Amino acid sequence: MSLLIRGGTVVNHDHSRRADVLIDGETIVAVGASVETPTGCEILDAGGAYVIPGGIDPHTHLEMPFMGTVTADDFESGTKAALTGGTTMVVDFCLPDPGQSMLAAYQEWRHKSEKAAADYGFHMAVTS
Repeated sequence: MSLLIRGGTVVNHDHSRRADVLIDGETIVAVGASVETPTGCEILDAGGAYVIPGGIDPHTHLEMPFMGTVTADDFESGTKAALTGGTTMVVDFCLPDPGQSMLAAYQEWRHKSEKAAADYGFHMAVTS
């Protein structure tokens, strides 16, 4: 499915300008002043609106054990909440238990993250 976001102000890290954005599936395939509309393409009028890339939250604690409890959000609820606010990637802390190898902790966090609704990465904490 193709989507054309037409007439918005596209904001990048170094400038902003009025442009159309053509998306095919999950890939941005064109950004320009007047992008041609493919046959069967859905059109979203973004006139008067900003079109910005998704944000990255580089410091999250999802499903993290702490002092005998666990943080409220797991990878599913935390990433869904992030997406609601425009954050499309989180970087979570991977914390080995005392005596646990970093590889075992990584595998445990990868298992937890199977429920993620957004992109994610990990910070590995060196705990021993």
